[in-house]
Amino acid sequence: MAGGNAIRGSRVGAGPMGEAERGESAPRRRIPFWCANGHETRVILASEADVPELWDCPRCGLPAGQDQTAPPPAPRTEPYKTHLAYVRERRSDADGDALLQEALDRLRMRRGG
Repeated sequence: MAGGNAIRGSRVGAGPMGEAERGESAPRRRIPFWCANGHETRVILASEADVPELWDCPRCGLPAGQDQTAPPPAPRTEPYKTHLAYVRERRSDADGDALLQEALDRLRMRRGG
């Protein structure tokens, strides 16, 4: 034995933590959730706690529900849009042409042309 200390990693007065020292644990229940990939997740909640409608699957990250036959669908992800795509949603081609012509006219007037 290197240092002669048989209780290394422990503190004075430490003992086994049991129900007597911690107190009674709250009554619990297991709630099953299923995702669209068929993964089952059992969540342990307190008996009086409200059960959430959805739970994230720890295996695939999809939302999981309590109905095994009809799990919630995967969320639809929108593709990334560029700034130009957002501008095109707000303005028509004719509006864009008019704005471009106005900007070109102002530029020409500043340059003296």
